[in-house]
Amino acid sequence: MLLFKDTSLAYLYRAFLNLNTLAQTEFKRVAEENVTLPCHHRLGLLEQGSLDIEWLLHISETVQKAVITYSGGRVYDDLNEEQKGRVSFTSNFLAGDASLQIISLQSSDAGKYICKVKNAGQYEWARITLKVVEKPSKPKCWLEGELLEGKELSLQCRSASGTAPISYRWQRINEEDRAEHLPPTSRVNISNPGQVLLTNLTQMSTGLYQCIATNEAGQETCVVQVTVQHAQNISMIAGAVCGVVVGLSLLLLVVRLTIRRKEKKRYEEEEAPNEIREDAEAPKAHLVKPSSSSSGSRSSRSGSSSTRSTANSASRSQRTLSTEATPHLTPPQYSQREAEGKETEPKKVDYTNLMKMGATLVMVPAQSRAFQTV
Repeated sequence: MLLFKDTSLAYLYRAFLNLNTLAQTEFKRVAEENVTLPCHHRLGLLEQGSLDIEWLLHISETVQKAVITYSGGRVYDDLNEEQKGRVSFTSNFLAGDASLQIISLQSSDAGKYICKVKNAGQYEWARITLKVVEKPSKPKCWLEGELLEGKELSLQCRSASGTAPISYRWQRINEEDRAEHLPPTSRVNISNPGQVLLTNLTQMSTGLYQCIATNEAGQETCVVQVTVQHAQNISMIAGAVCGVVVGLSLLLLVVRLTIRRKEKKRYEEEEAPNEIREDAEAPKAHLVKPSSSSSGSRSSRSGSSSTRSTANSASRSQRTLSTEATPHLTPPQYSQREAEGKETEPKKVDYTNLMKMGATLVMVPAQSRAFQTV
Protein backbone atom coordinates (compact mmCIF):
# COMPACT_ATOMS: atom_id res chain seq x y z
CA MET A 1 0.00 0.00 0.00
CA LEU A 2 1.36 3.35 -1.03
CA LEU A 3 1.64 6.18 1.53
CA PHE A 4 1.56 9.84 0.56
CA LYS A 5 2.74 12.62 2.88
CA ASP A 6 1.09 15.22 0.69
CA THR A 7 -2.62 15.14 1.32
CA SER A 8 -3.37 16.38 -2.21
CA LEU A 9 -1.48 13.50 -3.73
CA ALA A 10 -3.26 11.08 -1.44
CA TYR A 11 -6.60 12.46 -2.49
CA LEU A 12 -5.78 12.14 -6.18
CA TYR A 13 -4.60 8.59 -5.71
CA ARG A 14 -7.78 7.70 -3.84
CA ALA A 15 -9.84 9.28 -6.56
CA PHE A 16 -7.91 7.33 -9.19
CA LEU A 17 -8.63 4.08 -7.34
CA ASN A 18 -12.28 4.96 -7.05
CA LEU A 19 -12.46 5.79 -10.75
CA ASN A 20 -10.92 2.50 -11.80
CA THR A 21 -13.12 0.59 -9.38
CA LEU A 22 -16.36 2.29 -10.39
CA ALA A 23 -15.48 2.06 -14.05
CA GLN A 24 -16.26 -1.62 -13.82
CA THR A 25 -19.74 -0.95 -12.42
CA GLU A 26 -22.41 -1.87 -14.92
CA PHE A 27 -26.19 -1.76 -14.73
CA LYS A 28 -28.47 -3.60 -17.12
CA ARG A 29 -32.14 -2.79 -17.14
CA VAL A 30 -35.14 -3.50 -19.33
CA ALA A 31 -36.78 -0.70 -21.25
CA GLU A 32 -39.69 1.02 -19.48
CA GLU A 33 -38.26 0.11 -16.09
CA ASN A 34 -36.64 2.51 -13.58
CA VAL A 35 -33.00 2.60 -12.47
CA THR A 36 -30.92 4.36 -9.80
CA LEU A 37 -27.26 5.07 -10.55
CA PRO A 38 -25.32 5.47 -7.26
CA CYS A 39 -23.03 8.41 -6.47
CA HIS A 40 -21.87 9.12 -2.88
CA HIS A 41 -19.53 11.88 -1.70
CA ARG A 42 -18.16 13.46 1.46
CA LEU A 43 -17.74 17.00 0.26
CA GLY A 44 -21.02 18.43 1.44
CA LEU A 45 -19.67 19.26 4.89
CA LEU A 46 -16.93 21.54 3.61
CA GLU A 47 -18.73 24.59 2.24
CA GLN A 48 -22.45 24.52 1.48
CA GLY A 49 -22.34 27.44 -0.91
CA SER A 50 -19.59 26.10 -3.17
CA LEU A 51 -20.86 22.54 -3.66
CA ASP A 52 -21.28 21.52 -7.32
CA ILE A 53 -22.74 18.21 -8.59
CA GLU A 54 -22.90 17.21 -12.24
CA TRP A 55 -24.08 14.08 -14.06
CA LEU A 56 -22.80 13.63 -17.61
CA LEU A 57 -23.66 11.06 -20.29
CA HIS A 58 -20.84 10.11 -22.64
CA ILE A 59 -22.32 9.26 -26.01
CA SER A 60 -18.92 8.79 -27.58
CA GLU A 61 -15.31 9.58 -26.80
CA THR A 62 -15.77 13.16 -27.94
CA VAL A 63 -19.46 13.79 -27.38
CA GLN A 64 -21.14 14.13 -24.00
CA LYS A 65 -24.19 15.91 -22.65
CA ALA A 66 -25.30 17.06 -19.22
CA VAL A 67 -28.09 15.08 -17.55
CA ILE A 68 -28.67 16.95 -14.27
CA THR A 69 -26.62 19.45 -12.24
CA TYR A 70 -26.65 21.28 -8.92
CA SER A 71 -24.90 24.63 -8.79
CA GLY A 72 -25.39 27.86 -6.84
CA GLY A 73 -28.06 26.33 -4.68
CA ARG A 74 -30.27 25.31 -7.63
CA VAL A 75 -31.03 22.03 -9.45
CA TYR A 76 -31.15 21.92 -13.26
CA ASP A 77 -32.93 18.81 -14.54
CA ASP A 78 -34.14 19.93 -17.97
CA LEU A 79 -30.85 20.09 -19.78
CA ASN A 80 -31.81 17.76 -22.69
CA GLU A 81 -35.13 17.05 -24.32
CA GLU A 82 -34.80 13.25 -24.42
CA GLN A 83 -34.56 12.91 -20.63
CA LYS A 84 -36.56 15.94 -19.60
CA GLY A 85 -38.92 15.07 -16.74
CA ARG A 86 -37.41 11.58 -16.25
CA VAL A 87 -34.24 12.35 -14.24
CA SER A 88 -33.80 13.51 -10.62
CA PHE A 89 -31.64 13.20 -7.49
CA THR A 90 -32.87 10.32 -5.39
CA SER A 91 -32.00 11.60 -1.89
CA ASN A 92 -30.35 14.40 0.04
CA PHE A 93 -27.55 15.20 -2.36
CA LEU A 94 -26.22 17.92 -0.01
CA ALA A 95 -25.60 15.36 2.71
CA GLY A 96 -23.61 13.05 0.48
CA ASP A 97 -26.05 10.98 -1.71
CA ALA A 98 -26.07 12.38 -5.24
CA SER A 99 -27.44 9.21 -6.87
CA LEU A 100 -29.30 9.65 -10.17
CA GLN A 101 -32.75 8.18 -10.82
CA ILE A 102 -34.05 7.62 -14.35
CA ILE A 103 -37.64 6.48 -14.87
CA SER A 104 -39.25 4.87 -17.93
CA LEU A 105 -35.96 3.83 -19.46
CA GLN A 106 -35.50 4.11 -23.20
CA SER A 107 -32.88 2.63 -25.46
CA SER A 108 -31.41 6.12 -25.91
CA ASP A 109 -30.62 6.24 -22.17
CA ALA A 110 -27.90 3.61 -22.54
CA GLY A 111 -24.30 4.76 -22.24
CA LYS A 112 -21.53 5.74 -19.79
CA TYR A 113 -22.57 8.06 -16.95
CA ILE A 114 -20.10 10.11 -14.89
CA CYS A 115 -20.97 11.72 -11.56
CA LYS A 116 -18.63 14.64 -10.64
CA VAL A 117 -18.76 16.33 -7.20
CA LYS A 118 -16.65 19.43 -6.48
CA ASN A 119 -16.38 21.51 -3.29
CA ALA A 120 -13.64 23.72 -1.89
CA GLY A 121 -11.16 22.58 -4.52
CA GLN A 122 -11.75 18.86 -3.89
CA TYR A 123 -13.26 16.37 -6.37
CA GLU A 124 -15.04 13.05 -6.20
CA TRP A 125 -16.60 11.18 -9.08
CA ALA A 126 -18.22 7.90 -10.11
CA ARG A 127 -18.45 6.17 -13.44
CA ILE A 128 -21.28 3.78 -14.33
CA THR A 129 -22.14 1.98 -17.54
CA LEU A 130 -25.87 1.60 -18.20
CA LYS A 131 -27.26 -0.90 -20.66
CA VAL A 132 -30.91 -0.75 -21.66
CA VAL A 133 -32.28 -3.90 -23.24
CA GLU A 134 -35.61 -4.07 -25.04
CA LYS A 135 -37.56 -7.29 -25.14
CA PRO A 136 -38.76 -8.51 -28.53
CA SER A 137 -41.88 -6.97 -29.94
CA LYS A 138 -44.81 -9.31 -30.45
CA PRO A 139 -43.72 -11.45 -33.41
CA LYS A 140 -45.70 -11.96 -36.57
CA CYS A 141 -46.46 -15.54 -37.63
CA TRP A 142 -47.47 -16.57 -41.16
CA LEU A 143 -47.52 -19.56 -43.51
CA GLU A 144 -45.92 -20.06 -46.93
CA GLY A 145 -46.81 -23.05 -49.11
CA GLU A 146 -49.80 -25.29 -49.88
CA LEU A 147 -51.97 -26.86 -47.20
CA LEU A 148 -52.34 -30.14 -49.13
CA GLU A 149 -51.32 -33.66 -48.30
CA GLY A 150 -47.84 -34.50 -49.57
CA LYS A 151 -46.87 -30.83 -50.01
CA GLU A 152 -44.38 -28.67 -48.08
CA LEU A 153 -45.26 -25.82 -45.73
CA SER A 154 -43.01 -23.13 -44.25
CA LEU A 155 -43.73 -21.57 -40.83
CA GLN A 156 -42.36 -18.01 -40.56
CA CYS A 157 -41.83 -15.91 -37.41
CA ARG A 158 -40.26 -12.47 -36.99
CA SER A 159 -40.17 -9.66 -34.38
CA ALA A 160 -39.98 -6.12 -35.72
CA SER A 161 -37.93 -4.73 -32.79
CA GLY A 162 -35.96 -5.81 -29.74
CA THR A 163 -32.41 -5.96 -28.46
CA ALA A 164 -30.27 -8.42 -30.36
CA PRO A 165 -29.72 -11.25 -30.30
CA ILE A 166 -33.27 -12.57 -30.53
CA SER A 167 -33.79 -16.33 -30.61
CA TYR A 168 -36.86 -18.05 -32.09
CA ARG A 169 -38.32 -21.38 -31.17
CA TRP A 170 -41.33 -23.21 -32.64
CA GLN A 171 -43.48 -25.70 -30.77
CA ARG A 172 -46.80 -27.41 -31.22
CA ILE A 173 -49.76 -26.78 -28.88
CA ASN A 174 -52.16 -29.64 -28.17
CA GLU A 175 -55.84 -29.40 -27.26
CA GLU A 176 -54.92 -29.01 -23.59
CA ASP A 177 -52.68 -25.99 -24.35
CA ARG A 178 -49.55 -27.98 -23.60
CA ALA A 179 -46.36 -27.66 -25.62
CA GLU A 180 -45.34 -30.58 -27.82
CA HIS A 181 -42.48 -31.33 -30.15
CA LEU A 182 -42.75 -30.56 -33.84
CA PRO A 183 -43.60 -33.42 -36.27
CA PRO A 184 -40.65 -35.69 -37.10
CA THR A 185 -40.61 -34.49 -40.74
CA SER A 186 -40.03 -30.84 -39.74
CA ARG A 187 -36.71 -29.08 -40.30
CA VAL A 188 -35.42 -25.87 -38.68
CA ASN A 189 -33.51 -23.38 -40.80
CA ILE A 190 -30.18 -22.94 -38.99
CA SER A 191 -29.41 -19.59 -40.62
CA ASN A 192 -32.93 -18.35 -39.83
CA PRO A 193 -34.34 -20.05 -36.72
CA GLY A 194 -37.63 -18.25 -37.20
CA GLN A 195 -38.34 -20.51 -40.19
CA VAL A 196 -39.46 -24.13 -39.88
CA LEU A 197 -40.20 -26.35 -42.90
CA LEU A 198 -42.88 -29.03 -42.61
CA THR A 199 -42.35 -31.65 -45.34
CA ASN A 200 -44.68 -34.38 -46.63
CA LEU A 201 -47.78 -32.97 -44.98
CA THR A 202 -50.35 -35.39 -43.60
CA GLN A 203 -53.51 -35.10 -41.54
CA MET A 204 -51.30 -35.57 -38.48
CA SER A 205 -49.63 -32.24 -39.31
CA THR A 206 -52.87 -30.38 -38.62
CA GLY A 207 -52.78 -28.36 -35.40
CA LEU A 208 -51.83 -25.14 -33.63
CA TYR A 209 -48.21 -24.00 -33.80
CA GLN A 210 -46.58 -21.39 -31.53
CA CYS A 211 -43.47 -19.27 -32.06
CA ILE A 212 -41.52 -17.87 -29.07
CA ALA A 213 -39.20 -14.89 -29.60
CA THR A 214 -36.72 -14.49 -26.71
CA ASN A 215 -33.82 -12.28 -25.68
CA GLU A 216 -32.23 -11.31 -22.35
CA ALA A 217 -35.03 -8.82 -21.65
CA GLY A 218 -37.98 -11.19 -22.04
CA GLN A 219 -40.09 -13.02 -24.61
CA GLU A 220 -43.20 -12.68 -26.77
CA THR A 221 -45.24 -15.29 -28.64
CA CYS A 222 -47.56 -15.71 -31.60
CA VAL A 223 -49.62 -18.67 -32.89
CA VAL A 224 -50.77 -19.92 -36.29
CA GLN A 225 -53.28 -22.61 -37.29
CA VAL A 226 -52.31 -25.33 -39.78
CA THR A 227 -55.13 -27.29 -41.45
CA VAL A 228 -54.04 -29.90 -44.00
CA GLN A 229 -56.68 -30.79 -46.62
CA HIS A 230 -57.22 -33.84 -48.82
CA ALA A 231 -56.44 -33.29 -52.49
CA GLN A 232 -59.71 -35.12 -53.32
CA ASN A 233 -61.67 -32.69 -51.20
CA ILE A 234 -60.12 -29.80 -53.07
CA SER A 235 -61.17 -31.34 -56.40
CA MET A 236 -64.71 -31.90 -55.14
CA ILE A 237 -64.96 -28.35 -53.92
CA ALA A 238 -63.63 -27.02 -57.22
CA GLY A 239 -66.09 -29.23 -59.15
CA ALA A 240 -68.99 -28.07 -57.00
CA VAL A 241 -68.06 -24.45 -57.56
CA CYS A 242 -67.82 -24.98 -61.33
CA GLY A 243 -71.17 -26.78 -61.33
CA VAL A 244 -72.84 -23.93 -59.51
CA VAL A 245 -71.36 -21.42 -61.93
CA VAL A 246 -72.51 -23.43 -64.98
CA GLY A 247 -75.99 -23.91 -63.51
CA LEU A 248 -76.39 -20.22 -62.86
CA SER A 249 -75.22 -19.45 -66.40
CA LEU A 250 -77.79 -21.86 -67.91
CA LEU A 251 -80.54 -20.45 -65.73
CA LEU A 252 -79.72 -16.91 -66.84
CA LEU A 253 -79.69 -18.05 -70.48
CA VAL A 254 -83.13 -19.70 -70.20
CA VAL A 255 -84.59 -16.62 -68.53
CA ARG A 256 -83.14 -14.39 -71.23
CA LEU A 257 -84.50 -16.57 -74.07
CA THR A 258 -87.95 -16.66 -72.45
CA ILE A 259 -88.02 -12.89 -72.13
CA ARG A 260 -86.95 -12.44 -75.77
CA ARG A 261 -89.63 -14.89 -76.96
CA LYS A 262 -92.33 -13.02 -75.08
CA GLU A 263 -91.15 -9.71 -76.46
CA LYS A 264 -91.12 -11.09 -80.02
CA LYS A 265 -94.64 -12.51 -79.65
CA ARG A 266 -95.98 -9.24 -78.29
CA TYR A 267 -94.32 -7.36 -81.16
CA GLU A 268 -95.95 -9.65 -83.77
CA GLU A 269 -99.38 -9.22 -82.19
CA GLU A 270 -99.02 -5.44 -82.27
CA GLU A 271 -97.84 -5.35 -85.92
CA ALA A 272 -100.40 -7.82 -87.37
CA PRO A 273 -103.36 -5.32 -87.77
CA ASN A 274 -101.09 -2.86 -89.58
CA GLU A 275 -100.06 -5.22 -92.39
CA ILE A 276 -101.19 -4.24 -95.97
CA ARG A 277 -102.43 -7.00 -98.22
CA GLU A 278 -100.90 -6.91 -101.72
CA ASP A 279 -104.02 -8.22 -103.51
CA ALA A 280 -106.34 -5.49 -102.20
CA GLU A 281 -106.25 -3.26 -105.32
CA ALA A 282 -109.44 -1.51 -106.31
CA PRO A 283 -110.88 -1.60 -109.94
CA LYS A 284 -110.70 1.56 -111.97
CA ALA A 285 -114.01 1.36 -113.96
CA HIS A 286 -117.65 0.86 -113.01
CA LEU A 287 -120.98 0.58 -114.88
CA VAL A 288 -123.74 2.79 -113.67
CA LYS A 289 -127.25 2.57 -115.04
CA PRO A 290 -128.73 5.94 -116.11
CA SER A 291 -131.88 7.36 -114.61
CA SER A 292 -133.81 6.81 -117.86
CA SER A 293 -133.29 3.06 -117.67
CA SER A 294 -134.44 3.16 -114.14
CA SER A 295 -137.69 4.85 -115.24
CA GLY A 296 -138.29 2.23 -117.96
CA SER A 297 -137.78 -0.56 -115.57
CA ARG A 298 -140.06 1.11 -113.04
CA SER A 299 -142.93 1.05 -115.53
CA SER A 300 -142.42 -2.62 -116.34
CA ARG A 301 -142.82 -3.59 -112.71
CA SER A 302 -145.57 -2.84 -110.35
CA GLY A 303 -144.52 -0.28 -107.74
CA SER A 304 -141.20 0.87 -106.39
CA SER A 305 -140.33 -2.56 -105.01
CA SER A 306 -140.27 -3.99 -108.58
CA THR A 307 -137.91 -1.25 -109.66
CA ARG A 308 -135.47 -1.94 -106.78
CA SER A 309 -135.52 -5.66 -107.50
CA THR A 310 -134.71 -5.06 -111.16
CA ALA A 311 -131.90 -2.66 -110.26
CA ASN A 312 -130.39 -5.16 -107.81
CA SER A 313 -130.51 -7.92 -110.43
CA ALA A 314 -128.84 -5.67 -112.97
CA SER A 315 -126.20 -4.69 -110.41
CA ARG A 316 -125.41 -8.29 -109.64
CA SER A 317 -125.21 -9.06 -113.36
CA GLN A 318 -122.95 -6.08 -113.89
CA ARG A 319 -120.66 -7.17 -111.04
CA THR A 320 -120.46 -10.65 -112.50
CA LEU A 321 -119.52 -9.20 -115.86
CA SER A 322 -116.93 -6.96 -114.31
CA THR A 323 -115.40 -9.88 -112.42
CA GLU A 324 -115.11 -11.98 -115.56
CA ALA A 325 -113.78 -9.10 -117.60
CA THR A 326 -111.12 -8.08 -115.08
CA PRO A 327 -110.47 -11.01 -112.74
CA HIS A 328 -107.27 -9.59 -111.42
CA LEU A 329 -109.08 -6.53 -110.09
CA THR A 330 -111.67 -8.44 -108.02
CA PRO A 331 -111.40 -7.30 -104.38
CA PRO A 332 -111.24 -10.10 -101.85
CA GLN A 333 -113.57 -8.20 -99.57
CA TYR A 334 -116.37 -8.28 -102.14
CA SER A 335 -116.09 -12.03 -102.65
CA GLN A 336 -116.11 -12.50 -98.88
CA ARG A 337 -119.32 -10.45 -98.54
CA GLU A 338 -121.02 -12.53 -101.18
CA ALA A 339 -120.05 -15.73 -99.32
CA GLU A 340 -121.31 -14.38 -96.03
CA GLY A 341 -124.61 -13.23 -97.51
CA LYS A 342 -125.07 -16.74 -99.03
CA GLU A 343 -126.21 -15.22 -102.31
CA THR A 344 -126.33 -17.40 -105.34
CA GLU A 345 -123.91 -16.30 -108.05
CA PRO A 346 -125.97 -15.28 -111.14
CA LYS A 347 -125.35 -16.79 -114.51
CA LYS A 348 -123.25 -15.06 -117.10
CA VAL A 349 -125.03 -12.06 -118.61
CA ASP A 350 -124.35 -11.06 -122.11
CA TYR A 351 -122.83 -7.63 -122.37
CA THR A 352 -124.85 -6.85 -125.50
CA ASN A 353 -128.16 -7.59 -123.77
CA LEU A 354 -127.16 -5.43 -120.89
CA MET A 355 -126.49 -2.51 -123.21
CA LYS A 356 -129.88 -3.03 -124.84
CA MET A 357 -131.50 -2.64 -121.47
CA GLY A 358 -130.10 0.86 -121.37
CA ALA A 359 -126.96 0.43 -119.20
CA THR A 360 -124.29 3.06 -119.74
CA LEU A 361 -120.54 2.72 -118.98
CA VAL A 362 -119.48 5.39 -116.55
CA MET A 363 -116.06 5.93 -114.83
CA VAL A 364 -116.26 6.39 -111.08
CA PRO A 365 -113.59 6.85 -108.39
CA ALA A 366 -111.51 3.80 -107.43
CA GLN A 367 -112.65 3.87 -103.79
CA SER A 368 -116.01 2.29 -104.72
CA ARG A 369 -114.06 -1.01 -105.43
CA ALA A 370 -117.04 -2.49 -107.60
CA PHE A 371 -119.20 -2.03 -110.70
CA GLN A 372 -122.55 -0.59 -109.77
CA THR A 373 -125.75 -0.02 -111.78
CA VAL A 374 -128.49 2.41 -110.89
